[in-house]
Amino acid sequence: MARIDDYIESRRIAVERLREDSFADILSRSGFAKAGQNLFRVSFLNRTYLVNFPEFEFLDESEKTKEIPIQEQILILHYMTSPTYVGSTGNWISYREIPGASFYFSTFVKRAIDPLKKVFGQNISKLAKPAETIQGQWIDVGDAGYEFQIFPKVAIQLILWEGDDEFPPEANIIFYDTIGEILSPEDVAWMAGMLVYRLIALA
Repeated sequence: MARIDDYIESRRIAVERLREDSFADILSRSGFAKAGQNLFRVSFLNRTYLVNFPEFEFLDESEKTKEIPIQEQILILHYMTSPTYVGSTGNWISYREIPGASFYFSTFVKRAIDPLKKVFGQNISKLAKPAETIQGQWIDVGDAGYEFQIFPKVAIQLILWEGDDEFPPEANIIFYDTIGEILSPEDVAWMAGMLVYRLIALA
């Protein structure tokens, strides 16, 4: 498990990298909105953050005193460093299909798949309200499926098959086929876990 010092260092490196770019370049390639002079508006799950440039300090737009978890800050900063790309082909891939993801697969299952099945797998109707709260769109896959636009270039689909007395619940989480060009496998595992735990908190 990463120590807080590791998170702080990871954040520092990301900020240092982003300071090599202009505000306009980061704004263009990230797809985030401009909230003011050198200020990004970042929608993440059911929250909106204001991030200034070049300090990259985070402020919750609705709760000014609320502390933003450093893991969320790092994920957003890493997304901001991702290159401009032509866009998804419309294909979806599993976590295992992301280049280099095999090493993190057990972490991905532990952070995202297992909690999703544990909390919602025996009662998938519980997923509807929290999913809609963070603008999840119903998709006709499995017994329950929702698509979430996490960032302008990043979408996730959660798919659940409800368990019963005979069969355990099953779940899958899939991504745009360009996800490996945007975030590292470790970041993707963190992101999926953040989504699942936000849904659990809202439930």
